[in-house]
Amino acid sequence: MKKVVRRNLLGLSVVLVVFFGAIPGYIDQNKNSVSTVPPHPKPVYYDSIPFIADLHCDELLWDRDLLKEISYGHVDLPRMQRANMAFQVFTVVSKVPFGINIEQNDSNSDQIALLSFVQLRPPSNWFSVKKRALQQCENLADFAEASEGKLRVIKNHGDLERFMADRAKDHSITSGMLGLEGAQPLEGNLDNLKTFYDAGVRYIGLAHFFDNEFAGSEHGMKKGGLTSLGKELIQKMTDLHITIDLAHASSQTIDDVLAVHNGPVLVSHTGVKGVCDNQRNLSDAHLIAIGQHQGLVGIGLWETAVCGTDAAATAKSIRYVADKIGVDKVALGSDWDGAFRMHFDVTGTPRIVAELEKLKFTRPEIEMIMGGNVRDFFLRNLPGE
Repeated sequence: MKKVVRRNLLGLSVVLVVFFGAIPGYIDQNKNSVSTVPPHPKPVYYDSIPFIADLHCDELLWDRDLLKEISYGHVDLPRMQRANMAFQVFTVVSKVPFGINIEQNDSNSDQIALLSFVQLRPPSNWFSVKKRALQQCENLADFAEASEGKLRVIKNHGDLERFMADRAKDHSITSGMLGLEGAQPLEGNLDNLKTFYDAGVRYIGLAHFFDNEFAGSEHGMKKGGLTSLGKELIQKMTDLHITIDLAHASSQTIDDVLAVHNGPVLVSHTGVKGVCDNQRNLSDAHLIAIGQHQGLVGIGLWETAVCGTDAAATAKSIRYVADKIGVDKVALGSDWDGAFRMHFDVTGTPRIVAELEKLKFTRPEIEMIMGGNVRDFFLRNLPGE
C-alpha cells in the first residue's frame, strides 16, 4: 500500500512539474507570435540612428529572463542590442478580464491572477494587483543590476542624459523605463502613487480594459470620465512629474483630462480612426487636441491598431499622425509582448524605417519618429534628480 501511495505521489509530482514548467511558456509562445519572422533587411544607415525608442512593451508580464535571448516573444536584451534599441518603456500589466474585447468589459474577472498562479509567483501576488505590479517593477531593477551595465533604468532627467552620453560611446548599452497599464495597482489609494514613483514608474495609463476608481475605459461598461478621485490623481501625478498616458482611456476621460491638465500627455500605444476606424483608436478630434497639448502619440504594431499586419500599415498611420499634428509628435508604441500577434519582434524595427522612406519622410524626420521624439519628450518631462 505504501509503495502504491509513494508511486502515486511521485506520478502527481511529475505531472505538477510538467504542468507548471510547460504551461507558462506555452501560453507565452501562443499569445506573443509574429506575422513576419527574421531575417529582417536593414537600411544602410539604420545602425547609425542615434536613439531608437519604443513606448510600450509588456515583457515583464511573462516568466522570462530579460537578459537572455529566447526563440519566442518579442523583446529581450540581446535582440534589443541587435536592433540598435536605445530605450524601451516596460509597462506593467496587472489585471485583465477574461474574454477581453475592445467594446465592453467588466472588472469581475482576472486573467493575471491565474497567470501568476501558473507562473508560481508568490501567493500574495495572486490576490493583490498592487503586489503583482510592484513585483514586475522589482524584476526590471533586478535585470538591470544583473546586466553589468548593459541595461539602465531611467528614472529622471539626469539618468537619461548620462545614458545618452554613455551610449554615444557604446551602442551595446540600452535602457528601460517603467509605466503602468491602468491605475488599478493603486487600489483606489492615492498614497500608493508615491510607492510606484519610488519603484520607478514614470507614466501611468488611467484605465486599461475596464473602468476603475479613477477613470473610465473606452472598453469598460460605463465608459465614464474622470472621477473626483481621478482628478486628485492627475494633480498628484503632475506634482511628481509622472506623465499621463491616455491609451485605452474613454472618450470622456480624454476630454476631462485635457480640460483640467495643461501639461503634455502621452498615448503610449494606439492607432488612429482616420486610417483604422474602430473603438480602440483615436479620433481626429482627440488626435488634434493631444497635439495641441504638446503630446506624443505612439503607433502600434498589431492589426487592430493599424488595420494591417506589416510595417507598411504602421507607417501609413504614422504618416497620418505626422500630417495632422506634426512629425515631432509621433513615435513607436508597439505593444510588444502584449499577448497579440505583432508584425515582428524588436529585430524587425528596420522594416519601419524602410516603409517611412517610401512615404517620403526625410532622414532627420525618420530619426525623430524612430526615437528622437521620445527622447526629447522625456528630457522635457522627467523629474529632476
